[in-house]
Amino acid sequence: MIILTDEHEDIATPTGMMRVHLVRPAGPGRFPAVLLFSEIYQVTAPIRRLAALIAGHGFVVGIPEVYHEDEPAGTALAYDTAGTERGNALKFGKPLSAFDDDARAALDFLAGHPGSNGRLGTFGVCLGGHLAYRAALNPSVSAAVCFYATDIHSGTLGAGQSDDSLARMDELAADTLFVWGRQDPHVPFAGRERIRARLEETGARYAWTEVNAAHAFLRDEGPRYDPALLVEAIGWTVAHFDRTLRGA
Repeated sequence: MIILTDEHEDIATPTGMMRVHLVRPAGPGRFPAVLLFSEIYQVTAPIRRLAALIAGHGFVVGIPEVYHEDEPAGTALAYDTAGTERGNALKFGKPLSAFDDDARAALDFLAGHPGSNGRLGTFGVCLGGHLAYRAALNPSVSAAVCFYATDIHSGTLGAGQSDDSLARMDELAADTLFVWGRQDPHVPFAGRERIRARLEETGARYAWTEVNAAHAFLRDEGPRYDPALLVEAIGWTVAHFDRTLRGA
């Protein structure tokens, strides 16, 4: 499916305007919408390409700039030491409530987009995997896909590094796919087991996949990229969204 890749909208949030980048089918029609959360580096070229892979299967994809309070609109951090330090500082400096407010604003925007049919899913990688999970606590979200989501097991997202993501898991009504790299030091075995035990405790609707891969194996830049796994991962993602957002 041919897609449009160069659109954006600046939407209002309680902490200021937030840019949402849009990647969507170019042809007529209304499609399910997916709110895609990036890594700590914001909307980089690899994130845009990942969004394109999803949009090309018939989804309106919106990517918010999660650090809009601190970085000018359009800012993407570099995949280097300085970019990593800046991204982590912002991740641990932003109030948890602001992450949640941003998600609600972006979901409302996507639900009302003229190309959207109102069915909503979330997707994310790294920090974005955690944010996709938290966004899926909103009852308007039917499905989520979370790749190597950081900080859920440790409860360290946001200012004060004391989030309530595990505690709120009983609110997760969305059908959620979790994917993890077994060689990912950011989410070790004990952390993954803690998350899965909580999912079982709450009776969540979820699927769980672990692969032999490092953190950020979907990012098509750098030494950890696994292109064969990327192809598989997009297949899992599209199949999950087809089933939950289209009833295929």
